[in-house]
Amino acid sequence: MPLTKDRKQQLIGDFGRESTDTGSPEVQIALLTNRISEMTQHMQQHPKDYSSRRGLLRMVSRRRRLLDYVKRHNPQLYLDLLRRLEIRK
Repeated sequence: MPLTKDRKQQLIGDFGRESTDTGSPEVQIALLTNRISEMTQHMQQHPKDYSSRRGLLRMVSRRRRLLDYVKRHNPQLYLDLLRRLEIRK
């Protein structure tokens, strides 16, 4: 299921610093987490789709870099994001 406009606005509202915040690391991490979960479901159905696997790995590494940035600048926000998004470290 692709990311709909309503779902994206909901994620921005939940994780953004204000209602129009789309560029903060928290929002980017939340959006990437949603896309990663969708891509993971796709990969379970299509295990030989190597192009999608490469895209999935790029998204995971981008999210990891953003999480490392948040951890350096605001460790408490980092822990809160991990808990809210149910990401394991």
